[in-house]
Amino acid sequence: MKIRQLVFLAMFAVSQSLVFGQASAPLQLVPWKDEMFKVPKVLESRHDGDYLILDYVSSRDINGRDAIPEKQAKPERVSLEVNSMQSDTRLKTRHGWIRHFTVGTTTNASIIVVYLHGKGGSRDQGVDDKTFGGNFNRLKNLVAQSGGLYLSPDIASFSGRGAKQIYGMLMHYAALSPRAKIVISCGSAGGVVSYQLCRQSDLAERLGGLILLGSFPNNQFIGSDAFESRVPVYIGHGSRDWVSYLQKMDSLYLHIREKSPGYPIRFERFESGTHGTPIRMIDWRKTINWFLTQN
Repeated sequence: MKIRQLVFLAMFAVSQSLVFGQASAPLQLVPWKDEMFKVPKVLESRHDGDYLILDYVSSRDINGRDAIPEKQAKPERVSLEVNSMQSDTRLKTRHGWIRHFTVGTTTNASIIVVYLHGKGGSRDQGVDDKTFGGNFNRLKNLVAQSGGLYLSPDIASFSGRGAKQIYGMLMHYAALSPRAKIVISCGSAGGVVSYQLCRQSDLAERLGGLILLGSFPNNQFIGSDAFESRVPVYIGHGSRDWVSYLQKMDSLYLHIREKSPGYPIRFERFESGTHGTPIRMIDWRKTINWFLTQN
């Protein structure tokens, strides 16, 4: 076994004592480069902090995080030891084979986190260590070092077949980790699949949270099984997103609050950010740990 694999496994063992040290406490993802990935300062706070306008500056938050802007994160932001726990695999579902990456443990996982890419993307995006300032590398490390399972699948289509394949994959791994909550995260059009998954009652029972990054609104979420179960929702959006307009996601946020007062939903608006900004800027640990305190 390579030295870096041994080092990572030792770190993993220590993290387990931190995650599960107090049986009565809710699961929390262990710290990992938190200071490097903290969100910018708050320019404005609304609704008791549920809606934040954040100070995003591309010259700082792209150039300051990347060695090669938008192509290569600075090396200190990335740790590749986690890739010793990464596997490119495929699974046969009732609706066909689905290719996907797994990172972490595939059985008795503490948590299951899935990332659904947008149109033109693939399973490679969610495990890319270089792009988005290293934020996917951080997510892999956070989940794996906390005893969880991270999944990054191909989406065959954004219609019913693609969602059915993702559903089959999630239920397969859910059966192998019966105590794990499932967090669905998506970028852009991946939200189309996410909303379909939210209408599956047996999956909704296991959902720990829904993350929408530069995604699109769909009022069918209201009344879905996930909505009725009050699954926590996080929306991250750039104020200058010309692919999915900010105002439409604002409307979804307000609609959910109106239909269900006190609903656990948070919105982070990255001022001057564009379509891919929320994927780069989301603080995965802060967001997922908030989810875990709501369940």
